[in-house]
Amino acid sequence: MVVQQHRSGGGARAVCALAVVGVMAATAGCSAGGGGDRAVADERGGAGSLDAVRRAAAVLAGTASGTGTAAVAGTAPDPGAGTVAGTAEVRTSMETAAGGTRVTIRGRGTYDFRTRTGRLTVVLPKDAAGEDEHRPITELLAPGALYMKNRGAGVPADKWVRVDTTALEDGNLVTGGVTDPMAAAELLRGARQVTYEGRTELAGVTVRHYRGTADIGLAAREAAPGSRGVLAAAAKGFSEDTVPFDVYLDEQGRLRKVRHRFSFANEGPPAEVVSTTLLFGFGVPVSVRLPDGGDIYTGQIRQR
Repeated sequence: MVVQQHRSGGGARAVCALAVVGVMAATAGCSAGGGGDRAVADERGGAGSLDAVRRAAAVLAGTASGTGTAAVAGTAPDPGAGTVAGTAEVRTSMETAAGGTRVTIRGRGTYDFRTRTGRLTVVLPKDAAGEDEHRPITELLAPGALYMKNRGAGVPADKWVRVDTTALEDGNLVTGGVTDPMAAAELLRGARQVTYEGRTELAGVTVRHYRGTADIGLAAREAAPGSRGVLAAAAKGFSEDTVPFDVYLDEQGRLRKVRHRFSFANEGPPAEVVSTTLLFGFGVPVSVRLPDGGDIYTGQIRQR
């Protein structure tokens, strides 16, 4: 695994504390502790595999040509290959190891890759003391912003907390306890050293498994305009720019599952964050209404 070290300092501590939302409560603080030649190229982890992985975000957003099957497998396009993803149901998990303790945060909701907006319900783990799970956090994802309801102690129940994701040192790759599905896909635009691991099934769907590393800086330069800000922030916030990943693409070249492995070090022991995004139910209706200014809490948030 490539070790990715987060720069130390106040910003890094903020990522450790706000990030991986609820981990402080569960661990008593972060510091505690790619037939024909194209098909052959795919199997060897060559240009075909690299191209397939890098195109995944464009296929989701509908900006790719729609010949996903040919790009992925070197075979004749599927009759439905021209169908773009557009929207999808999403399941996420974020597993964090810090100070010898491992906790998992889970999310579920819907996301629109064309508008880069989504709504997720995030469930925090139990406290180390054995208390019941926290009330779920509602998260609204939008270009450059993250809105959270039931985010922290002292925030009125009818108010939202807004976070500027372009100002976060990790670009919201881990901060919200959920990696923004578009950011997770756009990160693959920085893919390097991709190998094809073979076919498998995922929830009854035949997928191709690829493994490689992603360069955050390259991803930021290659990403669609709406995603560049958050990835550029992440490229600046990590001293090591490479993130290992496993990705699963269907016959249309659509992203079905991606797992990124982030590692960073602050003042305490190194923390590992494994973020997984699962996509299904393509074409589902997605409706996201962002809060009005008066619905956003601007006071102090106490850690719970």
